[in-house]
Amino acid sequence: MEKLTPQEEEAMRWIWQMGACFVKEIVAHYPDPKPPYTTVASVVKNLERKKYVTSRQFGNTYQYSPLVQESEYKRICMSGIVRNYFENSYKEMVTFFAKERKISATDLEDILRMIEKGKHNRT
Repeated sequence: MEKLTPQEEEAMRWIWQMGACFVKEIVAHYPDPKPPYTTVASVVKNLERKKYVTSRQFGNTYQYSPLVQESEYKRICMSGIVRNYFENSYKEMVTFFAKERKISATDLEDILRMIEKGKHNRT
């Protein structure tokens, strides 16, 4: 899966939120000052070229729909971050956030409960 630029990721977040949509609808979701329609159309065409979205023609306009689910994109991105920055160890990543005080003891306890619950649901 080809990596997305920050502009492409932002457009994809709107597409994931809306589902099937037109470029004018994507532009409408941006905060002011909104980017030009042609800029967003170009970004969406790149997303189509990268196989993140598919298009369906309606007259002289196109409706775009996601081909890649947001959860799949997150999984792939996080795997790359863990591999490239945390020695391919999720433990190293959590340790980093704990040391940087970006995650609290309560958060860690919640995570442990979710892990334990997941173990019990698989059996």
